[in-house]
Amino acid sequence: MKPEQVTQQIQQGSRKAHKDYAFDETHDAERPADFWFQQAHTGLVLFAVFYTQACRWSRCLGCNLPARMSQKHVPFSAIMRQIDCLFQHPEITRRAARIHKVIVSNNGSVLDEATFSSTALMYLLAKLNLHLPALEVLSLETRPEYADFAELEFLSRALTEGDSPTRLELAIGFEAFNDHIRNALFDKGLPLNQFEKLVRRIAPHGYLLKTYFMQKPVPEMTDEQAVLDIQQAIDYLSDIAAKHQVQINLHLNPTYAAKGTQLETAFHQGRFKPPLLKDVARAALHGHGKPLSIYIGLSDEGLAIANGSFLRKGEEPMIQALEQFNQSQDYHLLERLLADESTATEADQPSRHLGLAHLKSEKRI
Repeated sequence: MKPEQVTQQIQQGSRKAHKDYAFDETHDAERPADFWFQQAHTGLVLFAVFYTQACRWSRCLGCNLPARMSQKHVPFSAIMRQIDCLFQHPEITRRAARIHKVIVSNNGSVLDEATFSSTALMYLLAKLNLHLPALEVLSLETRPEYADFAELEFLSRALTEGDSPTRLELAIGFEAFNDHIRNALFDKGLPLNQFEKLVRRIAPHGYLLKTYFMQKPVPEMTDEQAVLDIQQAIDYLSDIAAKHQVQINLHLNPTYAAKGTQLETAFHQGRFKPPLLKDVARAALHGHGKPLSIYIGLSDEGLAIANGSFLRKGEEPMIQALEQFNQSQDYHLLERLLADESTATEADQPSRHLGLAHLKSEKRI
């Protein structure tokens, strides 16, 4: 597909979703869009976002991640220089011996060769083998339709040539479990049978699976509905993991009101409020004893509108507890967090009954 045809697809998707953000055409095409570290229960994770042409789908209701990419084609030579830049960065060279996992993103589909060059992807694998001796997992974010299994087999084989055995993981954006919410409202374009076909194909190869979910991804969804949707997703993925013997991680992102999307409009109209972290903890707690791991995303990447983030003042202890859960998978941390919240709520009740005006109007921010 020609670059200008890809640009047309991006524009059509953005118009369909009523998005009015601008793409980033000023970013240096020889530098990655971003990178950061995560501490998961399995070890140190490097999350790298490369600057490429934007996601071709580009129509998911609450997503403004394409705004950090380009509408125009970014050639493989520029992406290769981004890769060089990444591995020359002192923050990465200093931690190279401890990096257990790398998640590769372009805020779209890394396996879409129209936006992320196959040449650059092969170059990235060579760099990973050369520079990260402890690497155990390479995770590639993609839509299922771009998973070419001949390519995946080649990538997996190349990963075995590093200093440590490295497994391939596919990271799929699910966003919501409910079919109507996921496809009719959020416009993800992911039917369950397509996802299950992918699972059946990766299972014999021993590839890992990561699924991204958003808690409360659409306007006018209640907090209870949002918790239930994640709980149903956990049950569904647990059944999939047990049936196909596939290792699955559920990455749970609380939703924020993203700039230039319908969620921004809904937020200003009072039809959307980001989820509370206590409800995120309540949803994740459903995974206790289930055959999957859960990671709770705790960053809005600076893409939320003013006051539209799920990160609220005064909740730093709760954030710390959720970060500890990510590092340990200790569900007792979530139980204690919810018990503390319940105790605090009960302690507030007598004051509310006193009819004091300043207490009645108090809000958590």
